[in-house]
Amino acid sequence: MSEDDGGPTRRDRIDVRATPGPGNSFVRWWRHYNPLRIMLNYVVIVVCRISPSLKLKRWLLRRIGVTVGPGAVFALESTPDVFFPHLLTVEEDAIVGYEATLLCHEFLQDEVRTGEVVVGERAMVGAGAVVLPGVTIGADARVAANSLVAEDVPPGTTVAGVPATQTSDAPEAAPADADSA
Repeated sequence: MSEDDGGPTRRDRIDVRATPGPGNSFVRWWRHYNPLRIMLNYVVIVVCRISPSLKLKRWLLRRIGVTVGPGAVFALESTPDVFFPHLLTVEEDAIVGYEATLLCHEFLQDEVRTGEVVVGERAMVGAGAVVLPGVTIGADARVAANSLVAEDVPPGTTVAGVPATQTSDAPEAAPADADSA
């Protein structure tokens, strides 16, 4: 079911936890998440960001809880979620582009939001794109470079922009040649 036919929206799939007390929700992150685990996740992700070996990246990311399908690609400098890598799924032959960021959490003033992120089979997340928690990118979908994905991307579609919206998937018509008339 999709959002268009009354199915769950991204916001319906996000877990919201209040963070009462002085300061914003990030101030006391260490009370909610094991700092040693975050440090380990961070080291693994830094190694993955700079390693050219796709096989090594897949192996390391699986060790910290990311679900990584066969043939999935994490380009150089791409960043999976450090706090909640177990909420991230990148399916078979999907591509996460250069400097793309896949976030499974948001620290806000008075709450922390978490949600699964799924990048479907053969989907592509372009360079520099940011995907927010709770987003599903459908099979064979494409996210343009530097886009902010705040809603689900239906299978086979292309989105672009901030926030990302669906673009026309039809190829542009070639301009008519005035000299041939």
